[in-house]
Amino acid sequence: MIDDTTLGRLSDRQAGHLRHFANLSRQPVNDWSMMQGRGTGQDDFGGYRFQLAYMAYAMALAHRHRLPAAPGAFKPVFERFMEKMLLPEVWMYWARVSRGGSVFNMHLADQLSEEWDPVGRDNIMYSAYVQSMASLYNYLFDDDRYAAPGALTFKYWSFFWGGKERRFEYDQNSLNQRVYWQMVESGYLGVACEPNCVFQICNQPAILGFRMHDLVNGGSVAAEVTDAYQNAWKQFGRLGSNGHYNMMMAQDTRAVRENLGPSPWVDAWCGTLMNMWNRDFVREHYPSQIRGWLMEGANGALSVRSAVRPEVMGQKVVNDDSDFGWAATWASEMGDSDTLQGLLAHAECFMGPTWRNGGFYFPRNDTIEDAQGNRTLVEPMTGNALLGYASLNVPDGLWRLYNEPWDPNHHSNPALVRVDEGIDVLQAHFDATSRQLRFALRPCAEGRELGSKVLIGRLSNHGSWVLKCGDSVVARGTEGQVDLSSGSLDVQTMKDGVELSSPPNDSSFVMQFGSSL
Repeated sequence: MIDDTTLGRLSDRQAGHLRHFANLSRQPVNDWSMMQGRGTGQDDFGGYRFQLAYMAYAMALAHRHRLPAAPGAFKPVFERFMEKMLLPEVWMYWARVSRGGSVFNMHLADQLSEEWDPVGRDNIMYSAYVQSMASLYNYLFDDDRYAAPGALTFKYWSFFWGGKERRFEYDQNSLNQRVYWQMVESGYLGVACEPNCVFQICNQPAILGFRMHDLVNGGSVAAEVTDAYQNAWKQFGRLGSNGHYNMMMAQDTRAVRENLGPSPWVDAWCGTLMNMWNRDFVREHYPSQIRGWLMEGANGALSVRSAVRPEVMGQKVVNDDSDFGWAATWASEMGDSDTLQGLLAHAECFMGPTWRNGGFYFPRNDTIEDAQGNRTLVEPMTGNALLGYASLNVPDGLWRLYNEPWDPNHHSNPALVRVDEGIDVLQAHFDATSRQLRFALRPCAEGRELGSKVLIGRLSNHGSWVLKCGDSVVARGTEGQVDLSSGSLDVQTMKDGVELSSPPNDSSFVMQFGSSL
């Protein structure tokens, strides 16, 4: 069941995060403005794939828990993120990384060949996000477009080099199978990211994908995988000797690399995701793990103590770990409101909160701290995706998405099925008991050119209705037919429902259904 306490109006900041996601999604092909991090080559933790995926996850949580009757506000943005996920700029790093040569797989370099198919082997740090996003989309919006043959196609061709086009065709089902069988072949220990490197973290999104696939198609793949995964890891242990999550395992030697330092991102990222299927374990260890790297500031503000970046092969590692952002997402998933609010208070004071084109975010700042020692570092992953995720999530948000499916009637209940992108949706919920669709809208001043219409659909079999704006009746009708409009607001009959045009600023509506009205 959905907790009604989460169904109030979004705050300005929450709505602003959603608009920032939408703004980034509308940038032209290969315009990655505000998304470039400090690392090079898209092979680090701040890569485009991670930003796109976690903005999509944040929208999924906001839709599921806060705006369940507004699929039209999320669906087109989700589609554009998926389009961007398939762009070569996002996955071409794999042709280099697949050859090995790092400290973890240098001894295998002579055995590894260049691999252009980004989901063919290993690379769970990309394939699992495409897999989970496709099935999540199908589940949330009751739309199987990514199940069509070739719907998930990875292709690259250049006039200047590379020869013929490289093209690898998948769909959500074939990709799900590919990831599943790699999991099976690993003995359920997990699929590698870079060759020979199995990270606990990067296998969690695949589990989310399996669960969404089960909810759409039936079956129990997720239960099979998590049960076997638990059993496979018993001999190694989830946690290291210091009580923090083990970071990775080498496939060939089965040697486990502990989270030394410890690095906050390892605990927080793993804990955020693993909570969806292993909640008791995650909650048991959360207090002691997070205590080790939180730093107290003035007036309840909290920050994060990052581990010192190591030198590898004589080079200082440059990587967007996003420790602060992951700490916030973990606190949000744990329902630790004091920690979450403390982190957000620090971000408000020291991380440059910014409004741009109606969207709210924290812009990139490479300066680690100010003169007083306050953390000011903001990676694009943190500023674009993770702090928005943390603000939009609810306690146990992923757990509830995973374990508490939509009501079977959800996709036939009245909803805002199309929302022009000049409109912010602040509330949208259908109450089956009272037979009321409640929603709140406001036009975004910076988005006027993006349209100002909302289509209320799924009205079949719901009988007559009355639409109120505040205390005033603005229209009456039956199913998708407008019988009477007050003229105070433009409400029209459309093929797929009832269209509402140019709602006034911060307007609240109730659509009451019932044959006696």
